[in-house]
Amino acid sequence: MNYDLDNMGIPRDELFERVDHSNLESEKITAPRYSYWHSVFRVFFKKKINIIVLSLLAVIIAFTYLYPMLVEYDKYGNLMAGETKHLRPLAAIKQFGFSIHWILGTGAAGNSTFDAVWYGSRISVSLAFLCAVINMTIGVLIGAIWGFSKKVDMFMMEVYNIVGNVPYILLISVLVMLFKPSFWTMVFALTVTGWLSIAYFIRTQVIIIRDREYNLASKCLGTSTPKIALKNILPFMTSVIVTLAATEIPSYISYEVFLAYIGMGISQMSLGRLIYEAENAMLTPGWEFEFWSPVVVAGIITVVLYVVGQNLGDASDPRTHM
Repeated sequence: MNYDLDNMGIPRDELFERVDHSNLESEKITAPRYSYWHSVFRVFFKKKINIIVLSLLAVIIAFTYLYPMLVEYDKYGNLMAGETKHLRPLAAIKQFGFSIHWILGTGAAGNSTFDAVWYGSRISVSLAFLCAVINMTIGVLIGAIWGFSKKVDMFMMEVYNIVGNVPYILLISVLVMLFKPSFWTMVFALTVTGWLSIAYFIRTQVIIIRDREYNLASKCLGTSTPKIALKNILPFMTSVIVTLAATEIPSYISYEVFLAYIGMGISQMSLGRLIYEAENAMLTPGWEFEFWSPVVVAGIITVVLYVVGQNLGDASDPRTHM
């Protein structure tokens, strides 16, 4: 069937358009832009449980750092008033009136257990984050070098075989006993060898990845080993590093609490110190809140930090971004 376009009143330039050919444009791939961290947070916030846990973490951080700044806490403020000591929550509220300070009762000196717990949390959480930053930074950097250099590998394996077989908690205990128990003594004890196991783990991961095709191609093109480690290896291990950090941070809180509970902790009022001082209250009827309050708070903090870190590590895996 033939159509007379002129009689139909349709201009030919509306039906046909000349397309210019460009070799450069033909090489471009039409695809949506990919942002790694945008995809990480998209996957992370897709699960409602992550939003709930992250909100709980925000509340914990707020009480840990902001609450002590807004509230003046005096451990011995009610020391001379015998009727204010070892009170249960309802008895403390009846004695002082309803206030957030007394919802966990009072301690051995008539002090607010609620205030004491959050003042102690600030020290314990700060200790955990500081130790995690130091150990993860040193461990990741040395682990990357360890995995690439055969000379470093021979030396570090001997160090790891000697130091790594010494029980970690025993080494920490000895170091704390040698020096005056304090915040920085605990930081030193937890970081002097704490990075070694992290470095060994990173070294193993680097050995697995370093001989893959794209790394061999980069090496053949003249790319330096440090650049291959920083540009090719470490970004690929982001999810592994985040997951490792998720286990490290709660473990330092556990170490601090355990050492304080056996009487070898820091002298400052940390969560572990509160649990240690309230040890006798656990066995005394009516005084249990003094012991279980810091125990429960320490447990909640470690679990929340672990869950957030694990889920963020899963979201950091590029395979979950599809």
